[in-house]
Amino acid sequence: VQEPEEKKIALELLETEQAYVSRLHLLDQIFYTEFMKEAKNGKAVPEEVVKMIFSNISSIYQFHAKFFLPELQKRMEDWSCNPRIGDVIQKLAPFLKMYSEYVKNFNKAMELITVWSEKSPPFQELIADIQKRKVCANLTLQHHMLEPVQRIPRYELLLKDYVRKLPPESPDRDDAEKALEMIFRVAKHSNAAVAEMEQLQNLWSVYQRLGLQDDIVDPSNELIKEGPIQKISTRNNSTSEKYLFLFNNMLLYCVPRVIQVGAEFQVHLRINVDSMKVRELNDTQFPHTFLVSGKQRTLELQAR
Repeated sequence: VQEPEEKKIALELLETEQAYVSRLHLLDQIFYTEFMKEAKNGKAVPEEVVKMIFSNISSIYQFHAKFFLPELQKRMEDWSCNPRIGDVIQKLAPFLKMYSEYVKNFNKAMELITVWSEKSPPFQELIADIQKRKVCANLTLQHHMLEPVQRIPRYELLLKDYVRKLPPESPDRDDAEKALEMIFRVAKHSNAAVAEMEQLQNLWSVYQRLGLQDDIVDPSNELIKEGPIQKISTRNNSTSEKYLFLFNNMLLYCVPRVIQVGAEFQVHLRINVDSMKVRELNDTQFPHTFLVSGKQRTLELQAR
């Protein structure tokens, strides 16, 4: 007898989950545990760094090994009298929010592995030693660490497929559709976390270019546009190169620093967006010019 399509997909979910749990075991119980042991005994790498590399992998491993995989196994054993997985996946979905921390930290973790491998030969040797073992299947630590990042999209695909193949009258239909909706939301949550992280990093590098003026540094600011601009001096009809940063709440009018130690720009003027006026000019001598006025002063600027 041909197995029903939806059962095949449920079995694939179970098989990939078994493989995934052994990957998590490798990351948490072997790499992380042995790195920590080495950090406590030796000088290979500080404990703090090890914790930063592995983020919350232990919680992720415990959750899948002790809860989700056993529940899934139990389900597949009872499939003949209870053909459903939707309810189990609904229990899983809220816990997948744990992933956003791991995903957010992923690039930083990769960077730390590279930096410390160069800085500390014992650390590099330890990684090489574990990677030689059979359990690593000739793959690098970085490769194994990518697995949790790819797991949620995998659930999404399998479950979508499962819902598509369910017969209309299946007892699992309602639960499976609800589960898919939940996984969908979590995947969005995890992507949003990454986007937010990147935005903060970009913002931070802008602050560094401005010399970290502490009254400007604010994580809620949003950079909208930046770029060079010409300032027109009406006194002697000349222009000079300046630079603008437009945030959601302020416009920074800056002068490029000749000697760039620490900062690239010096902020000359800050105009609050809520009291700012912008007016285009029709100047034949200087095309593309406009006036920007704040409470204190008005600037005549020329765009490219």
